[in-house]
Amino acid sequence: MAQISLAIQQGARAFLKREYIYVSIVVVVIAVLIAAAPFLTEVELGWKTSVAFIGGALVSALAGYIGMSIATKANARTTQGAITGGIKGALSIAISGGAVMGMSVVGLALLGLSIFFIVFDGEPTIINGYAMGASLVALFARSGGGIFTKGADMGADLVGKVEAGIPEDDPRNPAVIADNVGDNVGDVAGLGADLLESYVESIIAAMAIAATLGIAAPQLKTLPLSIASAGIISSILGVMFVRIVGRKNPQSALMGGTYLSAGLTALATFFIVKYQGVSFEVMTDQDTIEKFSVMGPFFATICGIVSGVIVGFTSEYFTSKKYKPVRQLAEDSQSGAAITVTSGMSVGMASTAIPVIVLGIAVVLANYYAGIYGVALAAFGMLATTGVIVAVDSYGPIADNAGGIAEMANLDPSVREVTDNLDAVGNTTAAIGKGFAIGSAAFAALGLLAAYMKSADVGVADIKEPKVLMGLLIGGMLPFLFSSLLFKAVSNSAFKMIAEVRRQFKEIPGLFEGKALPDSARCVDISTVGAINGMLLPGGIAIAAPVLVGLFLGKETLAGMLVGALVTGLMLGIQMANSGGAMDNAKKYIEEGNFGGKGSETHKAAVVGDTVGDPLKDTVGPSINILIKLMSVISLVLAPLFK
Repeated sequence: MAQISLAIQQGARAFLKREYIYVSIVVVVIAVLIAAAPFLTEVELGWKTSVAFIGGALVSALAGYIGMSIATKANARTTQGAITGGIKGALSIAISGGAVMGMSVVGLALLGLSIFFIVFDGEPTIINGYAMGASLVALFARSGGGIFTKGADMGADLVGKVEAGIPEDDPRNPAVIADNVGDNVGDVAGLGADLLESYVESIIAAMAIAATLGIAAPQLKTLPLSIASAGIISSILGVMFVRIVGRKNPQSALMGGTYLSAGLTALATFFIVKYQGVSFEVMTDQDTIEKFSVMGPFFATICGIVSGVIVGFTSEYFTSKKYKPVRQLAEDSQSGAAITVTSGMSVGMASTAIPVIVLGIAVVLANYYAGIYGVALAAFGMLATTGVIVAVDSYGPIADNAGGIAEMANLDPSVREVTDNLDAVGNTTAAIGKGFAIGSAAFAALGLLAAYMKSADVGVADIKEPKVLMGLLIGGMLPFLFSSLLFKAVSNSAFKMIAEVRRQFKEIPGLFEGKALPDSARCVDISTVGAINGMLLPGGIAIAAPVLVGLFLGKETLAGMLVGALVTGLMLGIQMANSGGAMDNAKKYIEEGNFGGKGSETHKAAVVGDTVGDPLKDTVGPSINILIKLMSVISLVLAPLFK
């Protein structure tokens, strides 16, 4: 077990090292351009913004690396916990490992933001640079890690389970180690960078808007930081709750911890706003003054917290094997792989309705209570408990790795039953985490859009104007183009992985009989190269699109583009995350002995569905919310250039 865990640690470190080298080159080039901006144009950027940009990038990368390091150490310990303590023992270790990731994300994010806020006196342009750095690294970490993990996973499954008929994590399969490495670099390191960026940008969106509100700005600018502090304490208590009550029903414990943290944060926010808040005024688009009460920010934050809980429960309903959608999908798999895929896509599409309606209502209510500042606070309300959300989400890959180690180490099947139970719950909690991320992205993007329009002097983006309509169409197209490139990168990586696994089964004497060891390092290298090559073009498009549109088509067109990307990206993100989660858990439900169990034709159809769903939920879906926010924050930072 220790030997297998060490191989996973070495592979994960090797990938992150190569990925961060490429990302650091991009960061340095952009930092130099930001620092040189005052000499090239009249833009108010300069070295301070450049330093903050580098700081945001470093914090995001560090959070991902810490999470990956702990997760790769916790996997074998979780397997041992399953041997000695059953579900409770394994859950306690897995959630502890996830908690390190969760608390690192919120701790580092808030520490870095506070340092730059104090040192540079809360200057909006500089603080926006910090968000831009975190967002840039998050995009590459999430998309690169997603390409790595799903290229390896598809190669391992299609050749191992479908063609060779061997178990999922059979030690004879050369791609299994790469698959387990991918769980950590994609679903832990990538996830950490992703939600750190969401967390930071939701705070900064509120602070950026508060800076435009006149005399009340000092209190309103620091209010999100106070709520963030309460959210961290609530998250710690939520993780403690999971460890204490997690016995026979891990999903109830994990969801209970999440909802407990949300409730405690709401209670703390009431007292924070009551004693720190101020009434304030906002100039509306009609040039009229609208006044908001002291408690307006509290009610706006509650809108975000409540909508986050509803979005989370919706994701749970559509992806958990406890409920009808997944069980119906498993039953449909009796008709073959094509029906599995079409039904799985249908589940994800249906799951968009409730979150979108809830988010729409929350936006209207938050705006009613505190204007556009309230919308930004609602975004942060949804992510105030990021610590426990990331902890619960990161626990899933740890449990998945623990199951793989149990299989590769030839442990008693009862151990794998425990880890599979935890892994199935992990798929649901991961879908909930992605729901929070994409939902908060919609809120944060609206806040960043409002801040951009003020900074760029865009009064009203009228859809009757051809330029604005053009921007809407371009923005609506970008998430589809971005998704296409990521899908293609996963396919290319999986194609090479499949060829390599087939080659090793054919050319290494005694491998299939278990008398020889596979060349796992070769598979890790294939996934690494595929991920790095595949992430550069989508990342480049996300960076270049707002710059090119703003410079050549104008600030109004850029505003339209941001709205268009938000609308289509929100739907795609939710649909893909929940389609993938549903197909994965339908497979696990069948593996428990339903509809023929393992090895049946129904199971083979579900495996194909799971293989299709994997890049949906772990590569493309989670990357779209970063695309939306990265383009928004780049637009905000460069707004003076587009005037």
